[in-house]
Amino acid sequence: MHHALRDIAKVCVGLVAADLFSVIWLGSAGFFPLTILGVTWTSDAILPIAVFDVALIILLAHYGWHTRTPLRSPSERTLLMISGIVFLVVAVLHLTRLAFGASIVLGDFIVPLWLSWVGLAATAYLSYSSFHFALRSKK
Repeated sequence: MHHALRDIAKVCVGLVAADLFSVIWLGSAGFFPLTILGVTWTSDAILPIAVFDVALIILLAHYGWHTRTPLRSPSERTLLMISGIVFLVVAVLHLTRLAFGASIVLGDFIVPLWLSWVGLAATAYLSYSSFHFALRSKK
C-alpha cells in the first residue's frame, strides 16, 4: 500500500509541474485575464499559484522519492504529521460544509455540494494514511 501511495505522489509531481509550467506559459504569452468556470484569473494570481505549486511539488517529491517505511528520521515523521494535520483540517472543513449546507460561489460558478463528499473522502483518507505511517512503530 505504501508503495502505491509513493507512486501516486510521483505522478502528482508531474501533474503539478505541468500546472506550474502552464500557468507560467499562459502568463508570459499574455492570456491573462482568463476566465475558467466563471472565475476570472488575473496576472496577479501567477505568483501565488507558482508558490503553491512549488511547495506542493517539494512535499510530493519528498514523499514519493524519500519516504521509506519504517521511517528512519524524526523529520520524516514530522513531515507526515504536518501533512496529516493539514489534510485533517481540510476534511473537517468539507464535513462542516456538508453539515451546514453552506454554499461556495467562485465568480459565477456555484460549487456543488457533492464535490465536498469527494473532498471529504480524499482528504480523510490522506490524513489517515499520513498519521498511520507517521505513528507506525519501527520494525
